[in-house]
Amino acid sequence: MCVRYNELSNPLNLPMARPPAPAPKPQRGRPRDPERVRRILEAAQRHFNEHGLERASVDAIAADAGVSKMTVYSNFGSKERLFQAVVRDRTATVVAGVPGAGALDPDQPEKALLAIGARFLALARGDDALGALRSVYGVAGAQPEVCRAFYKDGPERVNGELAAYLRRADAAGTLKVRNPLQAADLFLSMFLGSGHIRGLLKLEMPDTRENRALLREAVRVFLAAYGA
Repeated sequence: MCVRYNELSNPLNLPMARPPAPAPKPQRGRPRDPERVRRILEAAQRHFNEHGLERASVDAIAADAGVSKMTVYSNFGSKERLFQAVVRDRTATVVAGVPGAGALDPDQPEKALLAIGARFLALARGDDALGALRSVYGVAGAQPEVCRAFYKDGPERVNGELAAYLRRADAAGTLKVRNPLQAADLFLSMFLGSGHIRGLLKLEMPDTRENRALLREAVRVFLAAYGA
């Protein structure tokens, strides 16, 4: 007679306990040191801004950050991924300074637009933003993922925040905006003219008086077009 194995090992037919789950394997490697990562990103930003992606040296970046070349690769994998991390980090820094839609009063569009415009103008002409733009323009076509991520996390996000505010102002009746995304794009584009181009080219930048005059005129023109 054929007897099954579990009948011999469990003749009383009692419920059998499940074998214990295997212990999780320990993770390899040590967690990232935030301070060390920060030093690498800052050193990489300087070298990418000065030399571009192709000519920047990982050896020089590592020496500038006070770490080994192997440490750079163990944290970022490759020079291209380090470049992506730098662009992402700089973009987040710039975008964080732009007021969100929820922080602005839809009943006071002039005040809100002056605040948005002033902050965007200061950030767009800052070294972080200009350096990130120069770096990204330098790899356009060769690094499409970097360019897409930069656009999504930077210009698209800022434009979306302003469009969200314009929708609220339109609902409040203080502005008349049929296409908020287009209107937001038009408003922000007024700050990306000759002064912005001079900054990208590392030429003499507009002074504070010129920036204030541009801000006031941009808000006046926008309200003339979209004011209720």
